[in-house]
Amino acid sequence: MGSLEKKFLRLGAEYAPGQEVRQDTNEVGLRFEKIPGTPVDFSHGDVDAFEPIPGSLDVFNEGVRLGGKQAYTEYRGSIDIRENVAKKLSTFTGSTINADQNFIITPGTQGALFLAMGSTISRGDKVAIVVPDYFANRKLVEFFEGEVVPVQLDYYKNDTLAGLDLTQLEDAFKAGVKLFLFSNPNNPTGVIYSKDEIRDIAKLAQQYGATVIVDELYSRQIFEGRTYTHLCAQNIVDPENVITIMGPSKTESLSGYRLGVAFGSSKIIDRMEKLQAIVSLRAGGYSQAVLKSWFSEPEGWMTERIAQHQAIRDDLVAKLRAADGFQVRATEAGSYLFPRIPKLDISITEFVKVLRLQAGVIVTPGTEFGPQFTESFRVNFSQDHRAAVDAIGRVIQVVEAYRNEYAK
Repeated sequence: MGSLEKKFLRLGAEYAPGQEVRQDTNEVGLRFEKIPGTPVDFSHGDVDAFEPIPGSLDVFNEGVRLGGKQAYTEYRGSIDIRENVAKKLSTFTGSTINADQNFIITPGTQGALFLAMGSTISRGDKVAIVVPDYFANRKLVEFFEGEVVPVQLDYYKNDTLAGLDLTQLEDAFKAGVKLFLFSNPNNPTGVIYSKDEIRDIAKLAQQYGATVIVDELYSRQIFEGRTYTHLCAQNIVDPENVITIMGPSKTESLSGYRLGVAFGSSKIIDRMEKLQAIVSLRAGGYSQAVLKSWFSEPEGWMTERIAQHQAIRDDLVAKLRAADGFQVRATEAGSYLFPRIPKLDISITEFVKVLRLQAGVIVTPGTEFGPQFTESFRVNFSQDHRAAVDAIGRVIQVVEAYRNEYAK
């Protein structure tokens, strides 16, 4: 097998959201009849259960009516829209964002992540990533031929901290790491980095001259009034060494419009624009207009959305904690849970297959977030409330059917 073929083989896409139709359908030694219930796809949020920002389609249509002016924007996005969004994000993050120099609109936050990493990684570069963290992080480092340096997140150790091993992070910087990438809130666990953890990350990055890319996709959906700290507002690390990624695809249910933004280092933003120019030219011109609705939702809309998600979270956490052998830390922000299950007689990938075929439930195996997470899976609980609770009940039934009777 050639090196190029190996490179793409490592990317893997069969467990990405919406890709379940590409998974192997050969049945694994089934031990029960198909469990009835409403099918639930926990691999991504349900935009039918939680609809997009009111009026977002109207704003999109206004962009269409503008025609070529909106369709063919600058590669980094329409300056009018960048100014609109940069002003709102400056207020939200407590930092100053120059719409012309420090801001780019991208095809989703996934696009922003690809562009940011492609602008900062050369062959052989050491890149520190958190384990567990967003499944594309590791794959992108490997695709750009960097060397992954894992930094552990012990999210069960202390419920007041995210649990990042800061000693490991400093050791990584000492060993030559010049780029650190992490999501806050963490995907898949939903934990938030404390103010002290964020400040320590910033101090270490400044001390060792490292660049930091932070994915803040779920930073608006915070539960129980917890404090959220934006790295870009700490005034510790050199602003030219920080890129922040955000977007309205999750909390605001605008994923279908494929919108993301990145802001920070002017040098890296310039590189991202040049890379975007040969990848997609720009974020969809008509879609860019939808960003005008972001942070401009009707009064009370975001508060109600957070309350609805917290209610679902609470019911799922209670149900999982009541089940024998399960362990789960309650989500602090976002829509993900990353429960640990008892040892089974089948692998986690086989378990995921059985769930889909026999229980009508789709989850993402923990191994997507690190090879050691063989007893965990991720769910996105942005779903119909009752259907989500019922589906977790079916997950528990399947676990019981395949539990390893010899496991302690």
